[in-house]
Amino acid sequence: MYIQYYDSPLGKILLAADEIGLIGVWFENQKYYASGLKEPIEKETAVLKETKEWLNLYFSGKEPKVLPKMHLIGTEFQKKVWKLLLKIPYGKTMTYKDIARMISPNMAAQAVGSAVGHNKISILIPCHRVIGSNNSLSGYAGGIERKENLLKLEKKIGI
Repeated sequence: MYIQYYDSPLGKILLAADEIGLIGVWFENQKYYASGLKEPIEKETAVLKETKEWLNLYFSGKEPKVLPKMHLIGTEFQKKVWKLLLKIPYGKTMTYKDIARMISPNMAAQAVGSAVGHNKISILIPCHRVIGSNNSLSGYAGGIERKENLLKLEKKIGI
């Protein structure tokens, strides 16, 4: 397990990777911040370097085109939801209900909300682009203010 820190305009971010790929991107003090990291070694690996470059581009207001290699760790359902989040275009949003309907006509938005809330690779897997049915900025482990700032950066909401 390898870690690096990244100083973003929205606060310090912890990046974590294993031999397979990126496993975590957490804002400091985020709900699931570094939970489960076993004996991390602070070292820049190729995937952590790529992630920092991706974040530099992203925070400069540009849309990164290529994601670093990721190692998604979660249930099959969570992985399915996270892969759908990757399909939300830069600068766009979807509701939890929209995503639920993509999986099944009878899927509960709350089930999707739970999976979104367990996303360990924030920003790159854009859980900040998921909003409530009434267009509310609900549910972001990094904090609603950060969610709002990420969407402003992507020019989805007015400044």
